[in-house]
Amino acid sequence: MAESKVARAASPDAASTSFIRHAIDADIAAGKVPHTVVTRFPPEPNGYLHIGHAKSICLNFGIVRDYPGALCRLRFDDTNPTKERADFMETIQTDVRWLGFDWGDRPRHASDYFEPLYDYAVRLIETGNAYVCSLPPEEIRAGRGTLTEPGRDSPYRSRSVEESFDLFARMRAGEFEEGAHVLRAKIDMASPNMNLRDPVIYRIMHTPHPLTGTAWCVYPMYDFAQALSDAIEGVTHSLCTLEFEDHRPLYEWFLEKLEIPSPPRQIEFGRLNLTHTIMSKRHLTRLVDGGDVNGWDDPRMPTIAGMRRRGFTPEALRDFCERIGVTKNEGAVEFELLENCVRADLESRTRRAMAVLRPLKLVIENYPEEGAETFEAPNHPADPTLGTREVPFSRELFIDRDDFMEDPPRKFFRFAPGREVRLRYACLVTCTGVDRDPRTGAVIAIRGRFDPDSRGGRAPDGRKVRGTVHWVCARRCVRATVRLYDRLFRDAAPGRNVERLADRIDPDSLEVLESAVVEPSLALVPPGERFQFERLGYFTADARDHEPGAPVFNRTVTLRDTWSRRQGREG
Repeated sequence: MAESKVARAASPDAASTSFIRHAIDADIAAGKVPHTVVTRFPPEPNGYLHIGHAKSICLNFGIVRDYPGALCRLRFDDTNPTKERADFMETIQTDVRWLGFDWGDRPRHASDYFEPLYDYAVRLIETGNAYVCSLPPEEIRAGRGTLTEPGRDSPYRSRSVEESFDLFARMRAGEFEEGAHVLRAKIDMASPNMNLRDPVIYRIMHTPHPLTGTAWCVYPMYDFAQALSDAIEGVTHSLCTLEFEDHRPLYEWFLEKLEIPSPPRQIEFGRLNLTHTIMSKRHLTRLVDGGDVNGWDDPRMPTIAGMRRRGFTPEALRDFCERIGVTKNEGAVEFELLENCVRADLESRTRRAMAVLRPLKLVIENYPEEGAETFEAPNHPADPTLGTREVPFSRELFIDRDDFMEDPPRKFFRFAPGREVRLRYACLVTCTGVDRDPRTGAVIAIRGRFDPDSRGGRAPDGRKVRGTVHWVCARRCVRATVRLYDRLFRDAAPGRNVERLADRIDPDSLEVLESAVVEPSLALVPPGERFQFERLGYFTADARDHEPGAPVFNRTVTLRDTWSRRQGREG
């Protein structure tokens, strides 16, 4: 991906919403805002929200804070009962609250307005601005023309007001099969804007609605429902992404033909594109339904629920949205920027602990076999208010297998034969030998001797010990499952080939370690608790599978950006 197309870093100053604020301020000065500023966030309840929705949430709910008495409504666009579910509505509300925003008394629904929306459609028929079309769906599509050729008038375009009114009432009454008729706006089949070529505004659907049940069998299309729901709710500014720019003339056409007083104003902004992710809810649904991920809240997914389960914080997501800003551009933002926002938030307030992901036993030969003691370790090196914890120590410990090499390279400063290393918070230990599997010859343990005068990890004579490793007491460790999550797709732009999207999932995006060990202070932590595993990264007790006594930890993010360096080596 070209460097100019990718946002590698941004300051809060870059997060300007000035063009939107200037437009709102101009409307207020011109007297176009009758009472106060009202925005809305109108998700379709056909899946979980993703990080792109977080940008819209932060914009729509955040911008009204600058205007006295302003408010932002949460409204579900529930006009397609074949794809919408009540549990999606509940999850969306959870996500918005988790991000730190509130919509007031209750969430709204487009279905709340089905009766007035139907009345608006009748008014369009009565004024000659809509007609019932009886062409089959495929003929309607074929008749719309192309970008270079105008569309063809439907033979039903000249249908009388009385006949269209009668047919529309019978459509509502359930007399016809799906696809038998639709209601179309009568605009201009030769318009260069395809959205104005007599778009369908109502269709027949004999599917029970999650809220209204079987009360309705005709449902409004998105453009019609959005414009008129905004008007009903007194929305002053409809903030939406750039793909709706070509829809704005239709949005305004509905408001004009229905003579809506103080009509809402639509303003578009660039949507969020994040590298190594896919932002289409339709394609995310394919991954979920195909079993290619472990549900909508899989911690590799770009959904807000997945990021919450992975351990991302609402503060980090809000900071990320502030940093990338709101502009008219649609360049891709690097995933590393999001990770850096998470690190910056977790660094200052996350307790420390020690964990060994791939255990290798260390036997300290000159420590008593039945001996035991504890060392005091800070819960945070820069925040004494978080207190300390007692870390048990004994003759047998576990270190990470990556912290030992028999034949190390020149700049390897951890355990090797004859090498002295500092055990964090504890003492200095010199590696004296290894134990091997008699059949394979593989190293199954290392041996060492500790300096009794080095308790606390200090060299008594000031000698230089360059290596420091973490460890866990073998006698009192807690077994844990650790899941190492990374980017779902290796390709920075997986959306370029969505036909084989599942084949592009990075097989290394999830590694499950069943034999990890953690210090006993982590035995009884509740789900959702976050920690920095020293020298390893930030981890979170899984919200679904973690249980006290049987911990499951998800890696939230590494301590530093290892992805870019790894990709550089592979390249």
